Amino acid sequence: MRTQVAIIGAGPAGLLLSHLLAAGGVDSVVVETRSEEYVAARIRAGILEHSSVELLESAGLGTRLRAEGDEHRGIYLQWPHERHHLDFVDLTGRSVWVYGQTEVQKDLIAARKAAGQEIHYEVSDVVLNEVESERPYVTFTDKSGNKQRLDASVIAGCDGSFGPSRAAVPAAQTYERVYPYSWFGILADVAPSTDELIYAWHPDGFALHSMRSATVSRLYLQVPNGTDPQSWSDDQIWDALATRLGHGQDGWKLNPGKITDRSVLPMRSYVQTPMRHGNLFLAGDAAHIVPPTGAKGLNLAIADVALLSKALIARVKENDPRLADGYSDAAQRRVWRCTHFSWWMTTMLHTSGDPFDAELQLSQLRWVASSQAGATGLAENYAGLPISY
Repeated sequence: MRTQVAIIGAGPAGLLLSHLLAAGGVDSVVVETRSEEYVAARIRAGILEHSSVELLESAGLGTRLRAEGDEHRGIYLQWPHERHHLDFVDLTGRSVWVYGQTEVQKDLIAARKAAGQEIHYEVSDVVLNEVESERPYVTFTDKSGNKQRLDASVIAGCDGSFGPSRAAVPAAQTYERVYPYSWFGILADVAPSTDELIYAWHPDGFALHSMRSATVSRLYLQVPNGTDPQSWSDDQIWDALATRLGHGQDGWKLNPGKITDRSVLPMRSYVQTPMRHGNLFLAGDAAHIVPPTGAKGLNLAIADVALLSKALIARVKENDPRLADGYSDAAQRRVWRCTHFSWWMTTMLHTSGDPFDAELQLSQLRWVASSQAGATGLAENYAGLPISY
């Protein structure tokens, strides 16, 4: 097989890249180790930045988002006996949208199928070859057991933290921070008990009330690393959420419901540089991971792909290497900004058991909630800086 861009990974980063490349007249072939059903059903991020929504709309992918997504003006910051609303629109003129990654994935799959995009699911033995040359290629075994070779001008690694693309960048510099706690997340068939997300600091640990739709709530609890999600009963989960989220405070109530999914997510930050090696370019989780506190993971992948698509169109179609040569530096500027914001939100809201840390966190929360400068800084980063930042 032969194509202009071989894309490893059929998640949001890979499919959005193929979509943007096609709009620019560049062909691609996508290979993915998982099944289409598995990729479409993965429960991941739920918040889209203002810039991400603008990009999806400009690419013709915003119809269902606008019809079924939920635009939020801001978030609530909470600690015992206090809850404060930060209005991002008043502070920065930019909102966010609640629209789950599964929904973005559905839209991308539908769009790529309609366009006749070639996607190979359930492949194995994926190897990236001769990425330093002008004729890189990918070998893999398709789901029928046949050996395949895909020749390309460029390879785009959009295959996450466990795919082969990250390891194909030799002598990369890596930065990592592993946090001493995890998130215990649940999906519940119950209408959200809040109109916008609640980020709650509590002596027992952080809690977050999010949502996926008008009838499905997404909630999280800070738990120790290594927690078994089956070790908590439903009643224990709802009791802990009620305590940390302030059930009864100023008449507010947390409504419990049927839990349909539970999982534990370790918290870590990871950045790998450079994001290019020869004719291999990395995007999304293949190059960086952030803790979910700042709602940046999916948005960073979208921003990467927005930059990379322009760079590859210029490189492949117009034989202009300038954007491709500057891609890694341009992408990493935003990566580190989002990594810092995610770290800042995480360390401000998660308890460590140290009374000194607790007082510092409460002081910081009070400052953010009472200072327009502090609130604007959080809002600017949360609602999202321009993709060209």
